[in-house]
Amino acid sequence: MKQMIESESGVEKGRVFELAAELFGVLSTPMRLRILSALCDKEKSVSQLLQEIDTTQPNLSQHLNLLYRAGVLAKRKDGTQVIYRVQSEKAVMLCRTVCTQIAIEMDEPGSVPATERLSPRIAS
Repeated sequence: MKQMIESESGVEKGRVFELAAELFGVLSTPMRLRILSALCDKEKSVSQLLQEIDTTQPNLSQHLNLLYRAGVLAKRKDGTQVIYRVQSEKAVMLCRTVCTQIAIEMDEPGSVPATERLSPRIAS
């Protein structure tokens, strides 16, 4: 990773880490990961998301708004409904990769050597 960052001409190295930390912060709650999972295949209204995700409407709206402001989600109005969709496919791909790897480690803990685990808290 260091070589990749140093090879970028004109990029302030510290800023790269700040922006990466900002994105990880936006994606750092289980609720936001659930929202991205629910939206990765198709756009949905807030009421559709509430049927899939066990939370309150105000809590869901707060998380949706944060993901929207960060540029991870896009939204549009359809009458009185607000419809959300994935804006940043790369952010979703990152989440999917991490969650899939952790699921493998949980389902088959012995299949991944301790030195190669993404989540060291999962015992083999």
